[in-house]
Amino acid sequence: MGISLFRNTIRSVIAAAVLCGAVLPAQGQNDPFASGWTLRNEQSSLNFQSVKNQTKVESSSFATFSGSVAQDGAATVTVMLESVDTKIDLRNVRMRFLFFESFQFPEAVITAQLDPAELADLATVRRKTVALPYTLDLHGVQQSATADVVVTLISDDLVSVATKTPISVAAADFNLMGGVEKLEEAANVEIIPSATVTFDFIFARNEPQGSTAPAAVPQSEAEPAAPAQVALEPAGNFSAEACIGRFEILSRSNNTYFKSGSARLDGKSEPFLISIADIVKRCPDMVVEVGGHTDSVGSDATNMRLSERRAASVLRNLVGKGVPESNLTSAGYGESQPKADNSTSKGRWKNRRIEFRVIKGTTE
Repeated sequence: MGISLFRNTIRSVIAAAVLCGAVLPAQGQNDPFASGWTLRNEQSSLNFQSVKNQTKVESSSFATFSGSVAQDGAATVTVMLESVDTKIDLRNVRMRFLFFESFQFPEAVITAQLDPAELADLATVRRKTVALPYTLDLHGVQQSATADVVVTLISDDLVSVATKTPISVAAADFNLMGGVEKLEEAANVEIIPSATVTFDFIFARNEPQGSTAPAAVPQSEAEPAAPAQVALEPAGNFSAEACIGRFEILSRSNNTYFKSGSARLDGKSEPFLISIADIVKRCPDMVVEVGGHTDSVGSDATNMRLSERRAASVLRNLVGKGVPESNLTSAGYGESQPKADNSTSKGRWKNRRIEFRVIKGTTE
């Protein structure tokens, strides 16, 4: 189900780019991009579908996205991946941390360069299908493709851009197969590693520069919110169930990195640890254990010491981020609790991990 969301997300992102591109011709002017256009988030939709266990189709969406078309026809749509909406809280958390890794890759960005000649007759025909080349930047990977979008002129200052048919996005194209595997393990399901995306975007023409009339869409609405502000979850402290569920999910992420054979944290762990600190702070009545685990390479004693030092290193990092030390404890388990086969490199990678577990306290 998480995968579904992701695929739909990717497709939606693509569609978004296309939608941008289709933005309408000007009010009786020859230049369809005069003054530029801005995407209206609240009147638009971006959805995706995924399939699990061969036949179970799940639909999801994104709540926060923004877009614009400049006067030169340069179109951009930005989707905040933190805003993924599966309608289930912990499923959203799985999608954010295990699949999209939004703490490191918060946005999906679609760009396109629109040809005014393609839209010059929109004021006359009112509705047409346009083949739009676009580039999707997702999870640190850029891929280019072409999508068919339907552009409908609603009024001189409003245009709809929508997918003609669902857009398919493959997880492998964006280095997301690791996320698919994590979702499968977390939810105990089999996921088809691709998704379909649909969208219906409404664009409003900007007011000409120097105009005294209010802008069609305030500039602030065109600016994407920071990831921490767009996650669909309650404000303030989490319930006991939400805390325990989050720590179980975060323990599967394997996004805490150390220098080889060392307890020194690698800098690329920081985005993930910032998210961990925020969650621990929102579970103030709980004591969370930071548990260190290793693979079986080396002696039992060496691995035990290394796991203890790594867990302690993470604890110190979280305290440095403002987490009360009274809410944390650390422990090392060495190689005693493997999650995978130590005879393979992939299995050893899974076994070298930091886990987070609530060991005391409940709150509702």
